[in-house]
Amino acid sequence: MKTIGIIGGMSWESSLEYYRIINQIIRERLGGLHSARSLMLSVDFSPIEKMQADGDWDSATQEMVQCAKHLEAGGADCILIATNTMHLMFDAVQEATSLPTLHIADAAAKKIRSMDLTTVGLLGTQFTMEMDFYTGRLEKKFGIRTLTPDRRDRGMINQVIYEELVLGKIKNESKQRFLRVIGKMQESGAQGIILGCTEIPLLVKQGDTSIPLFDTTYLHAESAVDFALSA
Repeated sequence: MKTIGIIGGMSWESSLEYYRIINQIIRERLGGLHSARSLMLSVDFSPIEKMQADGDWDSATQEMVQCAKHLEAGGADCILIATNTMHLMFDAVQEATSLPTLHIADAAAKKIRSMDLTTVGLLGTQFTMEMDFYTGRLEKKFGIRTLTPDRRDRGMINQVIYEELVLGKIKNESKQRFLRVIGKMQESGAQGIILGCTEIPLLVKQGDTSIPLFDTTYLHAESAVDFALSA
C-alpha cells in the first residue's frame, strides 16, 4: 500500500473528514483491521485565510510548496491538497516534488463524466467560483460547462463558509439558503452540483435534494485510495 500525503488544516473540520473517508474506504475494500498508510501536515489556517483575503497568493503558494516538500521527505507517495481553493497553486505544488499531486477537480470531473453530464453548478469560496483555475480546468480538460450563482449568492455562500462551516457551525437556515441556490442553478440548466468547498458536504447532503451532488471531499479522498492501492 502506498502512503498518502495530505496537506490539511484548511480547515481541520474537513481534514477530519478526509482522514475518516480514506480509512473507511480502505476498510471497505480490504476488510479486517486494514487502515490507510498516510501522513498529514496540518497547517494553521488563520494566516492562510489572511493570505487569501489579502490576495497574497505568492505567500500561500510558498506555504503549500513547503508542505509538499515536507510530506515528500516524510515518505509520502502522493500529495493531496485537502481544500478546493488552494488548488489555485496546484501546478506549483506539482512541480515542487517528484510526487504525483492528485487534483480535486479531476476527481469530481471523472464522476461527472461517468454519468454523462455536461453542465454542472459550482458552489465554493468566491475564489473557487470566480477565478479560472477550477472552472477553466473542468472546461478545457473534461469539456464540462460550469454555472455559478449570481454575485449576491456567491457572497452569501462565501460568508457561510468562512464564518460558519470552517468553525464547525452547521445551521439549518444556511442549509436552506444553499438549497435555494441549488434550485436556481438547476432551473438554469445545471444537471448536477459540485460541492466545491470541502466543508460544504458538512452542511448539504444528497438526501437534501434530488439533483446529483458531487462531494469533492469524498471523491478526492477516494481518488487517493485508488492511488494507494494501485499496482
